[in-house]
Amino acid sequence: MTTKPVTAIVLGAGQRGNAYADYALAHPENLRIVGVAEPDDVRRKDFAKKHSIADENCFDSWEHAVNGVKWADAVFICTQDNMHYAPAMAAIERGYHILLEKPISPSAQECVEIADAAHRADVKVVVCHVLRYTPFFSTIKDIIDSGEIGRVVSIVHNENVGNLHHAHSFVRGNWGNSAVSCPMILAKSCHDTDIIQWLIGKKCLSLSSFGSLTYFNNANKPPAAPPRCTDGCAVACVYDARKLYLNSSNEWFRSVAAGRFGATDAEVESALKTGPYGRCVFQCDNDVVDHQVVSMNFEDDVTAIFSMSSFTPDISRSIKIMGTNGQIKGHTAHKTVIVSRFDSADEREVVIEAKGGHSGGDIGIMQAFCAYLRGEADSGQITEIGISAQNHMISFAAEESRLNGGAIVRLAGKQ
Repeated sequence: MTTKPVTAIVLGAGQRGNAYADYALAHPENLRIVGVAEPDDVRRKDFAKKHSIADENCFDSWEHAVNGVKWADAVFICTQDNMHYAPAMAAIERGYHILLEKPISPSAQECVEIADAAHRADVKVVVCHVLRYTPFFSTIKDIIDSGEIGRVVSIVHNENVGNLHHAHSFVRGNWGNSAVSCPMILAKSCHDTDIIQWLIGKKCLSLSSFGSLTYFNNANKPPAAPPRCTDGCAVACVYDARKLYLNSSNEWFRSVAAGRFGATDAEVESALKTGPYGRCVFQCDNDVVDHQVVSMNFEDDVTAIFSMSSFTPDISRSIKIMGTNGQIKGHTAHKTVIVSRFDSADEREVVIEAKGGHSGGDIGIMQAFCAYLRGEADSGQITEIGISAQNHMISFAAEESRLNGGAIVRLAGKQ
């Protein structure tokens, strides 16, 4: 029996749109990209060429791609955070299944409306919480479910954003200002609130949160620093745009700064002189936090502490899960999970093998999404839209608490 590949239209041919669509190049038997909507001419043409998309299936807006008769199985919504709601609702109305980049929406109400509309239309909407699909976290979930450490009592989870990554994405980049994007806890860390809830398997009842924008602000600007690094800055700090983008082998940084993959040095330099990535990190319009902590209370007296910090040299996550019979420790950078039991002096080490973006999560979610649309059994990783909308409420509540000096926020009725 031959199974036809899932056909999909990609809305937004940026970093994430390409990351998910590239699965089709390696696995054409599972996925075929048949259309693209992207306002940037260069990005749209590059994407269309890579996926051999016919000219008539290339559009400069999502409306032109989605409005009208349904002509594919699914839509990948990879637009900016505050541009998810309208295409999602339009795609649901026309019966498209959806792969929806996180967060669902910067608005709690819109999150609920998208979930409700999907349920009414009986369409499948999967939110891109890729951590669930990584070998690292799926291994931890399997150990918990096996009962090896008994009942989970408490979790301590750290997201190490990385100082350069924070400066790139959350100071100079698209997610630096909450008015045009959303709060950091939602834009970056809804991955983590989702994974904590998934591992615990219970509802969060209440929480408290603290955090602030402490360093990447005008108060810490070197006296001699001009508004742009390319304006002859003599300070040459670790965040100097000339180092990070022009004189760098980091193709991700370079391509984002220039607005296209494979940009030349001249294109990067030109972009730094006029675009957002050439700005001094202490003189941008960013307002999202650079560190935040959330204390959570779940059903059955399970507790969790989440800490997000930008002041780390690496981009990684570390976790400790404490149960009634033992504990699990893991660090994504070390690619190991260590299991300890109270009835034994020995520790069990599990080596994690992971390849691809997001430590294997990008490939994992695409495999699961295609299987889900074909009606194959769910492994338990799929983030169905109703579950994701509930988990987003943890992030919304955390930001509410932070803005109110750490006041306890109860989530009863919000999930």
